[in-house]
Amino acid sequence: MEIAFCRIDDRLIHGQVATVWTKVTGCNRIMCCNDDVAQDTLRKKLLLQVAPPGIKAYVIPVEKAVAAYKNPKYAPFKTLFLFTNPRDVVRAVKGGIPFKSVNLGGMTYKDGDTLISQAVAVNKDDAQAIKELVDMGIEVEIRKLANEPKKDAIEALKAKDLL
Repeated sequence: MEIAFCRIDDRLIHGQVATVWTKVTGCNRIMCCNDDVAQDTLRKKLLLQVAPPGIKAYVIPVEKAVAAYKNPKYAPFKTLFLFTNPRDVVRAVKGGIPFKSVNLGGMTYKDGDTLISQAVAVNKDDAQAIKELVDMGIEVEIRKLANEPKKDAIEALKAKDLL
């Protein structure tokens, strides 16, 4: 399986992903990887309905995404991986998906979070997971839109005293 792109966006598939990121990455598959969302029948159904025409979408637990990545049956897939949080990306990488770069596109603010960009809010666990990804040699960049310049996630975390 070819990795077209890896993005963390807690909305998973939405307008920007469906219309821009799928075209920019040239993917033919979308894998939404999150254990909780995969168990949420309504959210899963809605996500599958908003996948763009011609692109097959899946909403699966992280372990199933790892298994699919390793399965030669899926070799023709050029996959856009979508995650809701950086901890799940760490799990996927430790499971064997060799992401070289991860895009932080949108993480909604919740009580106790810190905004590190206009669209990305993190807590301490998120910050540690981002650092862990970088320590594994993976680029972690912040970019809400495809045409924006990349912003270094570690610099953004340091600027907010999160590392």
